[in-house]
Amino acid sequence: MLQRSTLLSLFLAVGLGAVAQPALGQAVVPRTLKLDSKELEKTGLVLFKEAVYLSQFQQIEPALARVKLATQLAPKSADAWALLGGLYLSQKEVDQGISALEKSRTLNAKNAGVHFSLGAAYFGQEKYEQAAQLLTMGLKIKPDVPEALFDLGNTFYKMGKLKDAIKQYEKSLDQNEKFWPAINNIGLVQYEKGEVSRAIKQWKAAIEIDQKSGEPKLALAVATYVEGDKEEGLALAMSALKLDGRYGKVAFLEENLWGEKLIADTKVVFATPEIQAALSELDVETDDGTSASTSP
Repeated sequence: MLQRSTLLSLFLAVGLGAVAQPALGQAVVPRTLKLDSKELEKTGLVLFKEAVYLSQFQQIEPALARVKLATQLAPKSADAWALLGGLYLSQKEVDQGISALEKSRTLNAKNAGVHFSLGAAYFGQEKYEQAAQLLTMGLKIKPDVPEALFDLGNTFYKMGKLKDAIKQYEKSLDQNEKFWPAINNIGLVQYEKGEVSRAIKQWKAAIEIDQKSGEPKLALAVATYVEGDKEEGLALAMSALKLDGRYGKVAFLEENLWGEKLIADTKVVFATPEIQAALSELDVETDDGTSASTSP
């Protein structure tokens, strides 16, 4: 499991979610030519509050429209720029999101959520050195955010710093022992290191926390199959794919940090007639963009 919503880090670390509910629709620019900067800034901050409220309810487009105007009317509002950046990232407009977040960071270098969101954005661009630097800076400000610790662990994993990755995952679990993605990813690291039995324990622990997640169950299935219990491994794999068919695509597994060894073993499992039939029944799209279904 890679990422959660970029907005989550903003709301958790910056506290934007605590902004009082505004009276929506009442913020308009006064109908006069004698506008002074203070009045414009006040209007901008009202629009910002509306944008926060709307974004909490996933009303992204109207929130984005309001916060864009808010940054024009109140250009020194670091929080407005932060929210604008987060909303851009939620819309996959990464370059614009980074630009807005960097603007926010110049206005307020102590905003941990902005550092976390920038780190996640640079991670998505495979700029891992920058991602690690920003996540580390954010954690110096606010060290107890399990999601940010998890992101830093993922970044170290992609940089090949496996010991550092596990250390960050463990720190994440120190903050929230039920944060199963960290447990799952410890298993991913251990599997690549050849510590299959230890990885199996991690995935079993993750499943105990969230039995409806397909990822640890599929990873456990592959490991079980490779270890010799093919019948149980196939049964677990079919159960995992029924929970979440996206894991039937190798490209999706790679996006979720599955390493070369685990991917190679997964391909062996996917090639079995039983799993091929399961993928066809589930109509899972293959990695070449075609459907695995054999039905017309």
